[in-house]
Amino acid sequence: METVEDFGKALLSDLGIKTGARTRLEAYTEVVLQKGGDAKVRPDGLLVLRSGATRWTALVEAKVGNTDLTAQQLESYLELARLNGIDALLTISNQFAPLPSHHPVALSGASMKKASLWHWSWMYVLTQATLHLENGDVGDREQRVILNEMIRFLSHPSAGVKGFDQMPAAWTAVANAVQAGGTLSAKSSDVQEVVGAWYQETRDLSLILSRQLGEEVSVKVPRAHVADPGLRIKEDAERLAQECRLRSIFSVPNTAAAIEVAVDFNRRSVYASMRVAAPGDRKSTKARLTWLLRQLAKSKPESVHVRFYWPGRGACTQHPLTVLRECPEVAEESGKVVSSFEVVYARDLAGRFAQRKNFVADLEQAIPDFYEQVGQHLKAWQPQAPKIKESRADPVDVGTEAIQKEAEIEASERNATSGDLDQREGPA
Repeated sequence: METVEDFGKALLSDLGIKTGARTRLEAYTEVVLQKGGDAKVRPDGLLVLRSGATRWTALVEAKVGNTDLTAQQLESYLELARLNGIDALLTISNQFAPLPSHHPVALSGASMKKASLWHWSWMYVLTQATLHLENGDVGDREQRVILNEMIRFLSHPSAGVKGFDQMPAAWTAVANAVQAGGTLSAKSSDVQEVVGAWYQETRDLSLILSRQLGEEVSVKVPRAHVADPGLRIKEDAERLAQECRLRSIFSVPNTAAAIEVAVDFNRRSVYASMRVAAPGDRKSTKARLTWLLRQLAKSKPESVHVRFYWPGRGACTQHPLTVLRECPEVAEESGKVVSSFEVVYARDLAGRFAQRKNFVADLEQAIPDFYEQVGQHLKAWQPQAPKIKESRADPVDVGTEAIQKEAEIEASERNATSGDLDQREGPA
């Protein structure tokens, strides 16, 4: 972060830390602080960001392999930050969080007030380094070599960096309870743990897509949830308890629409979908459907369905892509014209749904498959710009002379009209 400056500043910008051309980043390891520092409480690093007269500092604590961060250790470091006037604590581990401000370890409100708390997964750091290098953001040759060596190191199995490879034991318990017809409580520890694991898996999935596409793919989080992680967990836990479903939305640069990913515990299935508006310049449902089918001409139709949304509050209809290719007329509704389409990919996992590792493996295969078969082909409809007519019966001259001549004619006509009125209104 210190040597490859642009890379370090790019990582810090993800925390909302502003940097400029004159900003300097210093990095230290195995730091001992003046107040409250001893051998038992020694952070792995310290970042110091200087920009003119302002200074921002952060302690760094990192874990590798299967070693997780603990609440007790984090609370000690937050207290250490408070005593020494340090602004933040940054943690790095194989644990995932949907946003850097949403920490995977729950802490007390009092501890969170001592300093800002941020978190990166090692896979996030590796992904950002890969994108930074592939996109040509590092101009200096020596810095490219250094960044490439870091990528090689973090990619080696011995480094202990890994993705999210399995759901917790609570996943199997919740899946089996739903399958047996039981009810879920939003406040139960199993439901809360499953929701937290879902956040970690979707974050890892966004990083996988980022590396595959060479573009940064993000998980879209509502503004209210960004500000209040507890509210997000509460609402998603309630959805899981009531609907037996979990969902996340992914934003991919320059695609026709966001990708919605959902898992259904009742059906033991995974879904991915994108919704686009139907072309407004085509008058019939068949014509609008033809526009969509042309985009999906190279897609494998297995497991792909198209939902039709109609004007008003009527229910949507749905047909398999295989059927629509053979008989597009089947989608037509009397007196209605489709307003938008949703292309849906469904994969039934059956017994593998409740298996902690197999679920993650199947999900991480299904979503890139959907993008390859559907997402990268879809284009949003856009009205065409108006065109000048090739032949105009009455071309309009807007030159200065023409405008002046037209004004003289209008004045002459007004004078003539005024004279006629004067003659009609004279004495009889």
